[in-house]
Amino acid sequence: MQHPIAVRELTKVFGDGPTAFRALDSVDLDVERGEVMLLMGPSGSGKTTLVSILGCIMRPTSGSVKILGKEVTRLSEKQLPQVRLENIGFIFQSFNLFPTLTAGENVELALDLKGQRGPAAKRRAKGFLEQVGMGPKYDSWPADLSGGEKQRVAIARAVATEPQVILADEPTAALDSHSGRAVMVMLRELAHRQDRAVVVVTHDSRVLEFGDRVVRIEDGRILSDSSAGASRPPVAGAENRAEHLGVR
Repeated sequence: MQHPIAVRELTKVFGDGPTAFRALDSVDLDVERGEVMLLMGPSGSGKTTLVSILGCIMRPTSGSVKILGKEVTRLSEKQLPQVRLENIGFIFQSFNLFPTLTAGENVELALDLKGQRGPAAKRRAKGFLEQVGMGPKYDSWPADLSGGEKQRVAIARAVATEPQVILADEPTAALDSHSGRAVMVMLRELAHRQDRAVVVVTHDSRVLEFGDRVVRIEDGRILSDSSAGASRPPVAGAENRAEHLGVR
């Protein structure tokens, strides 16, 4: 079975000589379809470096990274953006919405990158916003949205290109507990209902109940890899659609 993400002997070294720093040290990791994998560890453990390499933003020093069966470490700088556009959706702690674009226009921008424009793209953008409960906010500016609302727009934008892999870097860090929980319910729905592979980098222990699996990393090495949610009861409200979550 082909893994959406397959990593073997992944190493990343910054610098040269005596000042060289090994951020990742021979990491092996597979990410499955339909799961939320939480990547946890202390600051400087290698989490951000690893997810940056998985997202084809940073190159490793050595090792293999396959995205949907395709080896990406040997691709040129011109080829990598297309891999990201076709296969990977990004969600960030700081939302990364364009402040001069409305919520709808932020989602339309992702569609524009795939050549989808005009009235059809607008309808699709509205549809994605409705899926995360933000349909009425289509014409709202990011400055007029709460943190939870901004993150929901960011999720709509991330899934607009229908990626099979979603990488979320501290998506709940800037949110209160209610909004953070709502965001994690949405990410869990994306994995379980749409069979996406979802990787969440987090320091937030409150999100543990939403992970199907927890991978702990320290000093650039995987310390443990275990199922997090197998013995837990279903998350309250996870069966409901995201628009019923009432994030504030």
